[in-house]
Amino acid sequence: MSSNTVSAVVEKLIRRLCLKDFPCGHGSWRQTADCTDEGETENIDTLLNLLTCPHSPWTFDGSWSPQATALRRIAVLSPECLNDDFIYSFFTILRVVDKDVSVIDKGLLKFSKLEELVLSANKISEVSLENLPRTLKILELRANCLSALDSLTRCPPPHLHYLGLGSNSLHSQEDISHLTGTHWPQLVCLDLSDCGFKEHPPLLKALSTLPALRTLMLQGNPLSLASCYPGLTVDSLPRLSCLDASRISPDERKSFRGLAKRRDLVMDQASVTVSVGRLSGTTDPSMSVTEKTPDFQFVTYNYFISYEILSNKNYNEQKFKSESEFDGHLTEEVLKDTDLQSNETCHKEMLKAGTCDSRADTENTFHDTIQEITYSTAKLMWSECMDFSDAQTFTVSDLGALKKFLNLGLHLRIEEEKVLLRPAASEDEASAKTSKTPKENKGKKRKESANKSGSSKEKSKDKQKTSVPEVHSSSTRILGSVHVPLHSLVKSGQHVDVLCNFGALQTEFEMEATPAIEKEQGKKMKVKKKEDKDSKNREANDTREKRTSPSKAKGRGGEECADDVTDDHESDQPEPVIVELRVELQKWSPASEAGQQQL
Repeated sequence: MSSNTVSAVVEKLIRRLCLKDFPCGHGSWRQTADCTDEGETENIDTLLNLLTCPHSPWTFDGSWSPQATALRRIAVLSPECLNDDFIYSFFTILRVVDKDVSVIDKGLLKFSKLEELVLSANKISEVSLENLPRTLKILELRANCLSALDSLTRCPPPHLHYLGLGSNSLHSQEDISHLTGTHWPQLVCLDLSDCGFKEHPPLLKALSTLPALRTLMLQGNPLSLASCYPGLTVDSLPRLSCLDASRISPDERKSFRGLAKRRDLVMDQASVTVSVGRLSGTTDPSMSVTEKTPDFQFVTYNYFISYEILSNKNYNEQKFKSESEFDGHLTEEVLKDTDLQSNETCHKEMLKAGTCDSRADTENTFHDTIQEITYSTAKLMWSECMDFSDAQTFTVSDLGALKKFLNLGLHLRIEEEKVLLRPAASEDEASAKTSKTPKENKGKKRKESANKSGSSKEKSKDKQKTSVPEVHSSSTRILGSVHVPLHSLVKSGQHVDVLCNFGALQTEFEMEATPAIEKEQGKKMKVKKKEDKDSKNREANDTREKRTSPSKAKGRGGEECADDVTDDHESDQPEPVIVELRVELQKWSPASEAGQQQL
């Protein structure tokens, strides 16, 4: 289909220049030396102004080529020069962006002096370099449908200095084999950003053969997430002066010297550190206690943060081998000082430091060596500001899966654990109850009631025999969840700092009361509709004056009431819940420290 070829699109753009129509080209509108009728002609200056004036209907978009504007000017000054050969040879830069081009055809060879060709955001799946002018120096093919580079190396332009292949499906070893100095001896700048290259060694080995390469763009590839990037790239390509639009300083090159020669370092592996800071804005759970709440001796509320993250399968064995789940039992000494303990004390004595549960579902597994896990921070008792100070580093060996995960983002949740405790029977009482008959148990209860007013020594003995309370029940609920975008880590950022706003969260009492409130509101609405209907029927029997005056007064009163409700609502609006979060990609420091930073 001709409409999808490069030459067809360019021909259409040239026709829109209207080089032979007013105010360009030959015509009766041009004022000449022999012309006597000045009323129907325009001089050269006026015609040129019509081309450049912003409010002129003859202006046009010339962003597709800098030569387009110059060519229209020539069409006014010297229209006799215009012919097909002159027009085609006049263009040195063509930018055909997002025009649904799918074929690079032979018609492009007519542009004999073309030096720069930009074909970004099209649908090109194969590049026929034999159809490109030999004078070409810049070729941009970003965001097309390229999945292989074999067609690029059949007959490349000999003087090509820039090649843009970013945002294409390129990742194979065969693609890497076509990026060598044999095919591109004069290539100075190469853009491979946002592709799918995962391994450093083969790609760097091929790029090191490009003798003229000075600028390289690799950001957005899975390999750019690795801890060894950019240090390994800088040391492997000594002639490189710019990497990812940043100039490589002499100090930076010196600091990474020797990384390429070290064989003891794990190259293509990423380390992601997730740090959870302070949680603020939650309401006091003790304020939600109602008459329906069971009368237990102890009711504790613990809070923690959870999220899903990618990690190698042996993460649990490495990080949580010595950790166990909270068994729900508290020591006697802790229970005595429950109300006086701080969050830090609870963190050390009562609750585990952090848990990590792997998902066995194969749909959540990205690769054989990694899996998506759910990580939970330490559980802290409620306070106005809970400082988790939790930082965990997760190692990921599948960089392609990590790129997908970061583009999707991270879901952070606040969870609340409610633990109900009740007094437990002592060991002596428990053994006695199992050995005696029901009648004997009743007799013992009478004796115990009679001896309640005993001496202080007996009381102290009974107190020592009393055992610690045991867990009656525990439940966990999610208070809120937010999505944290992490796509900036794929592009160029090394860390993301964000204050996660969960908004105003409902307490347990408010969640339980919501259905009842909605039901009550529904009843009130039905009664109100019935009253309004009866009121309208009564008003229909009255005169027009009697209908209007009450309605106006009622409307004013309704507005005032609404304003009062709005003011009360604004004053009682709860504080939003905020969680501090930082997600960071760990990178190797200078070569001397690289070995120590590996996990």
